[in-house]
Amino acid sequence: MTAVSDNVEAICADIIATAARPLARSQTLPRAAYLSEAYFAHEAETVLSASWICVAHTSQIPEIGSYLALDLLDEPLVVVRGNDGVVRVLSRVCPHRAADILHDCFKNPEHSVTKRFQCPYHAWVFSLEGKKLASMHMEKAEGFDEGEWNLTEIRAEMWHGFVFVNLDGKASPLAEQYAAFGDSIAPWNTAEMEVAITLEWECDFNWKVMVENWIESYHHMGAHLQTLQVTMPARSTWTEAEQPSFIHCHLPFRPVNAGEIRDAVAAGQELPGFTAIPELPVERQVEWGLYLGHPCFMFLTMRDRVLWYRLQPISAERCKLLTMTLVTKEARRAPDYEATISAETEMLAAFHLEDMAVNTAVQAGLRSKHVVRGRLSHLEEPVWMIQRFIAGHLQDSFTQQAAE
Repeated sequence: MTAVSDNVEAICADIIATAARPLARSQTLPRAAYLSEAYFAHEAETVLSASWICVAHTSQIPEIGSYLALDLLDEPLVVVRGNDGVVRVLSRVCPHRAADILHDCFKNPEHSVTKRFQCPYHAWVFSLEGKKLASMHMEKAEGFDEGEWNLTEIRAEMWHGFVFVNLDGKASPLAEQYAAFGDSIAPWNTAEMEVAITLEWECDFNWKVMVENWIESYHHMGAHLQTLQVTMPARSTWTEAEQPSFIHCHLPFRPVNAGEIRDAVAAGQELPGFTAIPELPVERQVEWGLYLGHPCFMFLTMRDRVLWYRLQPISAERCKLLTMTLVTKEARRAPDYEATISAETEMLAAFHLEDMAVNTAVQAGLRSKHVVRGRLSHLEEPVWMIQRFIAGHLQDSFTQQAAE
C-alpha cells in the first residue's frame, strides 16, 4: 500500500471542504479518511463516540438476567436486563484490577442468562444492575468503601425496541434526534418484533465503506444486477430532504411488481414471505424504506419485516457486522415459519455477499497509488449527506444545506 498521510488536521480540513460542495459538484472523500489509523482514532472520538450507536434489540434480552456482550470502539460492554426489568448497558471492566469480566479468554458466552456477574480474576461479584455484591479479603484496605466499586453504567436509551449507547455521554437525547425517524417507522411497531435471522460478517473494510454502500441504491445496476435491480431499479430510487440525524431513501418496486402486490392486498391474498405487518398502507408495501440513522444505524422496512444491521467499527480498515431480520410474533406462529426462515436466509445471504464483495474491492482500490477522487451521481445523494454529517461533527456543527 502506498503511504497515506496521518496528518489528522489536514484530513479533517479536506473532509470539511469536500462536504461543503453542492451535490452537483460532489466528490468522494480523501483516501486517508478510510486508511489512516490516526484519523480513525480522531473520528472514533469526535464522530462515533459522540453519537448514538445501536447495540441490541430488546428481544435479544427478553428475561431478567439475559445479557448480550459486545465490544464497541475498544469498550467492553454488556447489555443486560436487570432484576427490575430495566435494560442497562454496563462496562465489563472490573473496578478492582481492570479485568474484562466476560472476555473471550474466559470462554464466556456472548449471549446467555445469569443471576449475577463474577470477575474470574479475584472473584468480585456484581449484581445485574452493576452494583458490587462481594469482594473478599478487602478488610485491611484502609478507607475502602464497599459501595464505591461498581461496574460503570454507560449512557443508554431505548428507542422503538432498540438499545442505543452514547459513549462520551454528551449527545442530545436520541428521542429528540430520531423523532421524525420514529414517526416514519411507527407502523412496524418494532418494539414488539423479534430477531429471527442473524448473519455475521468479519469485514476488511472501513465502516464508512459499509454505510455509504448501504444507503445508496445506484449500485443496484452493478452489484445487484441479477437480484435487487430486477425488482427495484436504481434509476427509480430517491432520497427525502436532508435531516440532521438520519437519511430516508425510497426504493420503489417496478410497476409490474407493485401491481401484483396491490392486486393481492385488494383480494386479501397471502404473498410470499412472512406474515405481513398488520394494517400497513399499501403504498408502504410496494417499496423498501431504506434508513441510515447517523452515524451507523442501518435499518430497512419491508411489507413483512424489518432489517437491522449492527455495525462495530474496529480500525481504519476493519469492522464487524451483524445483519438481522426482525418479524412479528404472529409471523413466528405461522405454520410455514421454518420453511420461510430457510428461504429468506438464503435470499438475504445472496445479496449481502454481493455487497461484501464490492465493499472489499473498494477498500482494496483505496490502497492503490492510482486511486482518484471520484464524482458522485445524483443517485448517490445519501453519500453526500453522510459526508456532511461527519464534517459537521469534525467542526462541531452541522452545516446548512449547500447551495446548488
